[in-house]
Amino acid sequence: MKLTSEEKKMAEGKYGNAVKKSMEILIALGEIYGAEKLVDVTSVQIAGVSYDNLGDAGLDYLDELAKDGKVRVLTTLNPAGMDLENYKALGIPEDFAVKQKKVIEAFAKMGVVTTCTCTPYLVGNDPHFNEHIAWSESSAVAYANSVLGARTNREGGPSALASALTGKTPLYGMQLDEAREAKVKVKVKCKLDGTHEFGALGKAIGEKVKAKPTLIVGIKEATVDELKSFSASIATYGGAAIFHMKGITPGKTKTPKEEIVITREDIDKAIKEMNMDGEIDFISVGCPHASLAEIAKLAELLKGKKVKKEFWITTARPTKRIADQVGYSKIIEDAGAKFAADTCCVVAPIKGRFKCLATDSAKGCYYAYSKNQSKIKIMPVKKLVEEACK
Repeated sequence: MKLTSEEKKMAEGKYGNAVKKSMEILIALGEIYGAEKLVDVTSVQIAGVSYDNLGDAGLDYLDELAKDGKVRVLTTLNPAGMDLENYKALGIPEDFAVKQKKVIEAFAKMGVVTTCTCTPYLVGNDPHFNEHIAWSESSAVAYANSVLGARTNREGGPSALASALTGKTPLYGMQLDEAREAKVKVKVKCKLDGTHEFGALGKAIGEKVKAKPTLIVGIKEATVDELKSFSASIATYGGAAIFHMKGITPGKTKTPKEEIVITREDIDKAIKEMNMDGEIDFISVGCPHASLAEIAKLAELLKGKKVKKEFWITTARPTKRIADQVGYSKIIEDAGAKFAADTCCVVAPIKGRFKCLATDSAKGCYYAYSKNQSKIKIMPVKKLVEEACK
């Protein structure tokens, strides 16, 4: 792989240990995947933030890099393992909180914007069409490549951090036009409504085509929140990093010869598979993190009501602050529901606390069952509120 004179200095350690270690990671990746060179990135999103995933070894690694490492581009963080301000009310133990705060402090020392959200595009990390970026949250990667038209591979936490500290990423995979071309055409022959049905679509497509880039036709309209839900689901169930939705997403792709059809029966089957027998004791909205529009809708639905089950809304701290300002938070909290900012049900240490999760998120269903061994139910947000108030 060809390096510029500046990149060679980085690799030789002339800009410190953190940059040297980061270049070692990026050069190794580039050589593995046959990249000819490194390219400049404009933004980074780092996953691997929860202490539940990192452990002491991960924390030690971050502390080492933080001794002399500083990010060179706008860099945001994935959700932490807890709400950084309100973790006690959500049942997070103090010993976990101490370690989680140290993780956040290490990232902050390196100049990372500690947003702690899986939807960086909703809180200011919003790259433009064709920009090279290095993101490591699977749902955000699919959204960035597909809906925003930026260019990123599915980075791991260490490689994303390496890109943040150097401002570079290897030129391979989704950074190149050929890898972004659709390999399968998906014809959707039914109308979809709501985040839960777009999540079911992602599950149905992902399980059929796996990680192959798709050209999806037949969808007339989709909101940001529906595309957010779909991106998370197709990335979770198929490992996809990009999709093209005709008439909805930017960019062009050739029409592939291979074609599959998705019908109402496929959507209903996916929904049925995410509905298990069990008594709901936990309800959650915000996987990926809830937008301001979703919070406004919840405030409308919960106004004057009282929830009788544990009900979390997971969202980004900046979004929560706007919700506070305009009064949505008070309505929701007066109803007895709880905000879990900075975190989500995928990375929080909640295994064993709940028996059956109800959510509108197909991704949330996947991880509640596979990681936390909880039973699951998926349904529209309006029905979730009804269930919470029973």
